Amino acid sequence: MEAHRTRPVHIIGGGLAGSEAAWQAARAGVPAILHEMRPVRGTEAHAGAGLAELVCSNSFRSDDRERNAVGVLHEEMRRCGSLILASADRCKLPAGGALAVDRTEFSAIVEAALAADPLVEIRREELAGLPPPDWEDVIVATGPLTSAPLAEAIAALTGADALAFFDAIAPIVHRDTIDFSIAWLQSRYDKGEGADYINLPLDRETYGEFVAALLDGDKGEFHEWEKSTPYFEGCLPIEVMAARGPETLRWGPMKPVGLRDPRTGRRPHAVVQLRQDNALGTLYNMVGFQTKLRHGEQTRIFRRLPGLEGAEFARLGGLHRNTFINSPLLLDGELRLKAQPRLRFAGQITGVEGYVESAAIGLLAGRFAAGMSGPPPATTALGALLAHITGGGDAKTFQPMNVNFGLFPPLSPDPGRHADRKPLYARRALTDLDSWRGAD
Repeated sequence: MEAHRTRPVHIIGGGLAGSEAAWQAARAGVPAILHEMRPVRGTEAHAGAGLAELVCSNSFRSDDRERNAVGVLHEEMRRCGSLILASADRCKLPAGGALAVDRTEFSAIVEAALAADPLVEIRREELAGLPPPDWEDVIVATGPLTSAPLAEAIAALTGADALAFFDAIAPIVHRDTIDFSIAWLQSRYDKGEGADYINLPLDRETYGEFVAALLDGDKGEFHEWEKSTPYFEGCLPIEVMAARGPETLRWGPMKPVGLRDPRTGRRPHAVVQLRQDNALGTLYNMVGFQTKLRHGEQTRIFRRLPGLEGAEFARLGGLHRNTFINSPLLLDGELRLKAQPRLRFAGQITGVEGYVESAAIGLLAGRFAAGMSGPPPATTALGALLAHITGGGDAKTFQPMNVNFGLFPPLSPDPGRHADRKPLYARRALTDLDSWRGAD
């Protein structure tokens, strides 16, 4: 790292990746200027102007560092001094084995930390195009909702069209409008505190009627240019899943496995789960119910579900267009744009999927821009994710990817066909991460 460096890193976008990148640069003693266009210009998905606003779920998914790749990524980021993980830990909510947060408090904690840091400057402004040429170190972390002028400038610079997909948002329900003579509290297999989710049971007939209503419901229309844009498989609208077959939802977000209805003592045919969405416990997110149904149809159809007949919705579902670049083709191993190395990219625009993955790439971009370290080993969750988007993924078929053990290099020696590999991957990852950190 340069001694007494005064040249700042300019970070475009104050989401999870941009906020983390600014924090990491400042931790290395490098000034960071964070440019966020909200509230000067809003987006189709954000509700406010807070930094690191969570626009879809409030869950960072599994926090199991021994058997789950995203849990390993959580732990690696904690060990690297992640602002995003530290903030999430401060405002976590009951969610079984998952790390879920109060989204309002989370954003406030992140913004307060950055605003209080003397090396971080927050500028509320939109960049309508590429950054000025005198900005020598830039991290583009504009996320899936990159403004059109900047997206067009990036496409023109790279000579490659941006890829795009649709991402859907799930509805949020006021807890006091749920009928608890029908609903009950339980985590799947009684994980976590054992009662972290609200569950709504469906019998075979009610489930069939619900699936039919989803298929018949009035959906939002796409613009002509949007019709060929693919969905991300990890966040399909519920009606798209339903169209794949009558049993698809029962083996997806509505699976009843690991649950029992206390009124009958038996497992229901299907279950709707709702997860706490704020610290007060007044709002609950309908898990897996992201949708492109029109708002009137959502209230009509979802109020037919047992326990939601009188439901009031704090937010209805929606659909927005996500944009990402073909990173394996365009970026080098330290997230620099090959066509213009002063520009680094971070977050969802690089083709990672998920809050934690986006923040993780921001963490790496901030460290790289500050000259803090080289790439982490590919055996770590951070390194495996980085390796995938900077060359491991096939540029011809590149699509957004969550972190998973399939991205990690094979174990050596091979433990055998029937061995439980997950703890071995996790243990190796954290050992190798500590070695990498010790070499900084």
